[in-house]
Amino acid sequence: MMKTSYVIIGFWLVLFIAASIIVSTSLFEEQLVARAETLASPGANTLPVEEGVFKLAGRADELRALFYRGVGSKKGLGPYYSRRAFPGAPPVIPHPADEHQDIGGKACLQCHQNGGYVDQYQAFAPVSPHPELLNCKQCHVPVVTTGSFIASSWRKPAPPETGQQELPGSPPVIPHALEMRNNCLSCHGTPAAPREIRVSHPDRVNCRQCHALNDNTMNAPEIWTR
Repeated sequence: MMKTSYVIIGFWLVLFIAASIIVSTSLFEEQLVARAETLASPGANTLPVEEGVFKLAGRADELRALFYRGVGSKKGLGPYYSRRAFPGAPPVIPHPADEHQDIGGKACLQCHQNGGYVDQYQAFAPVSPHPELLNCKQCHVPVVTTGSFIASSWRKPAPPETGQQELPGSPPVIPHALEMRNNCLSCHGTPAAPREIRVSHPDRVNCRQCHALNDNTMNAPEIWTR
């Protein structure tokens, strides 16, 4: 009787182990299939903050051709930061903005969605990293004064240092936050980009595959001081 009980217990134990192996193998295979399907879908396996990078992927060859031809703005980081109250702030509108025009609609995007050379200003139009946000003047305003109405102790923080590297020979880290700036090519891969931060390989659109985010620079609370 005792031996029969041991045989029954052993049978059920072996059956349980076999079922566990079958279920585990099936789940593993399903995960592999799901992973393969994800990798087969362009952009489907990207992080939310990287989605904007791939929106310009179709223009990579065009951008690369412009670089090889030496076409690009001669503007440096000085003018770039002079249009911002602090690093990471929305830039001011450096040209007249007619209030009677459809500023809140798609008028701005006629120049700033895909960039290009603007004869009127003899400059390249920067590409907006967030063309889906149509109320541009909610954040971007024209300059109405060059002086301060009330004296302020505000100190403009220094911009992040370019070319930061974790190790010698490593790709530079991303020295700023990505909020509202998740389309890397709009600032780094167009002819309007400042020469110091203009990338030499705009055709490589998966930027964060090599460039890691350094969130100790722009997200540090001590930067926002008066």
